Amino acid sequence: MGKQQDVGGPDRHSGSDAAADGATGGSVDARLAVAQDPTTAQMTLIDLASDPSAVVRKAVATRADAPAQALRPLTRDHDRNVREAVARNPSTSIGNLLLLVKDADRWVRWAVAGNPACNESVRRVMAEAPDKELRGLLAETRDLEPELAARLADDVSPEVRERLATHTHHPDVITALLADRTARVRKGLARNPRTTAAQRSALAQDPVVDVRAALVLAVELDEADLRRLVDDRSVQVRMALATSELVPPHIRQALESDPDEMVAGAARDFRPGAGNAQVVRAPRIGHRAGGTGRGRPGGARR
Repeated sequence: MGKQQDVGGPDRHSGSDAAADGATGGSVDARLAVAQDPTTAQMTLIDLASDPSAVVRKAVATRADAPAQALRPLTRDHDRNVREAVARNPSTSIGNLLLLVKDADRWVRWAVAGNPACNESVRRVMAEAPDKELRGLLAETRDLEPELAARLADDVSPEVRERLATHTHHPDVITALLADRTARVRKGLARNPRTTAAQRSALAQDPVVDVRAALVLAVELDEADLRRLVDDRSVQVRMALATSELVPPHIRQALESDPDEMVAGAARDFRPGAGNAQVVRAPRIGHRAGGTGRGRPGGARR
């Protein structure tokens, strides 16, 4: 984490003198090749960090071996793609990540969330950010600090709480979210494999159909809960039961005589591993796909 190294003099370990002397000259393709060359001297990378081409600067920004003097100015680069590359670079210092997590561009902020160098000090800033997508990404963080998880359990955004509910492993947070009044939060919890048998039993009796259906598709349930759900008043829940890979054969067999023919047919026609169940997906993480699209509109500031 934060492994940037300051370079105090000429690099004697890599790169040729010719490459260093010609790094800032020639075509963009030639300079890009130098920026991508693993043998390029670090002093040359520092020079290329101020290259007029954003493509070359981005190439420097992506290098895990780039020195601090190269990455530092790129943190403030006018090109968003360059700053995003720095935000993803695991060698970027904590100080620069703290700057980038407050960047005006959402994709730069979101990139910081996925950086393995991101530590508790950065996550604390994320927890207070006005960007709900950034807080949502924080909610999905593995091994999130208990204090931050507890804070997100009270987040004003139901989406953030839902994403926390789906991913958290903190027992106290799970207990708190089980009492959340928003159905989508409890639905997220229904997908969480870290719930206890008692908590799953409570979710199996949730008044909202979507919660019960999500539970059936996501986790294994006790016999008593399954028996109760066979007679669930909702066709959606019974259909989920009939098509879930996690339901034992004897429960599915009981659904073959279901009063709804679609449910009965689904139970009779079920084939393990055939992709019978409708997939209940976890909330989407704010990650930009390749290409030029701007992506998810949900990351706007509230």
